[in-house]
Amino acid sequence: MSKPSYRDIAAILRREIEAGDYERGSLFPPEPALAERFNTTRATINNVLRVLRAEGLVSTQQGRGTTVTAMTPRINRDAVSRYRKDSRERARGAFDSEVRKLGMEPRSDLTVGRVVPPAEVAAILNIEPGQEVVVRSRRMYADGVPVQIAPSYIPLDIAAGTVLEEQNQGQGGMVSRMADLGYRQVRMTESITVRPPNDDEADFLQMSADQRVYVITHVGWTADNRPVEVCVHVMPTHYWTLEYGWDVDPAE
Repeated sequence: MSKPSYRDIAAILRREIEAGDYERGSLFPPEPALAERFNTTRATINNVLRVLRAEGLVSTQQGRGTTVTAMTPRINRDAVSRYRKDSRERARGAFDSEVRKLGMEPRSDLTVGRVVPPAEVAAILNIEPGQEVVVRSRRMYADGVPVQIAPSYIPLDIAAGTVLEEQNQGQGGMVSRMADLGYRQVRMTESITVRPPNDDEADFLQMSADQRVYVITHVGWTADNRPVEVCVHVMPTHYWTLEYGWDVDPAE
């Protein structure tokens, strides 16, 4: 009988993890035990763990061994409904609503200040290089697990001296407060890339070099076609699904 391939073993362990055979955050069986169970080599098990790490099912830390990921299932980011007023105001913004749907407790650590934004953000907002904006930067958790970094950049002529420079945005979050100030967003655009996390992102999001992040550049537009907010969402691909939907032209 031939030995199972590392992909076969990874598939078995993936099913067991997803079925809840291993408690969230618990230690995963050590490599020698897995090699013995599947009658294979340590090199094969190393490949198995590499696959499981890339999928976000386990993580390996120096001196601690391999642990089962601390969060399942994935959070669904529904880009169609998340910015609707009724969806936002069921909680304290779209993120809170998405996390609570899973029965999990959301938390956001917010810092507010004024910064010179990245060049690509300044270009989107049509401001001069070196010009400051208000930034509302969130580090976000689900059941205590870090799941997202999301700085929002707003032009000074909109945000300076307003509630947008305060910590508490109240029910509905920042989009609702911008509408209150006369900058109602009627259109959103998003571009998505996938890349390895940088050092700061990997440290906060507890990611390994095998894993990747979604980078969603979200732009909010007013009825007069002005970009009034750029939010750069950095999200581990293994913690999130991205959902989009469009109306199509009716059949002629």
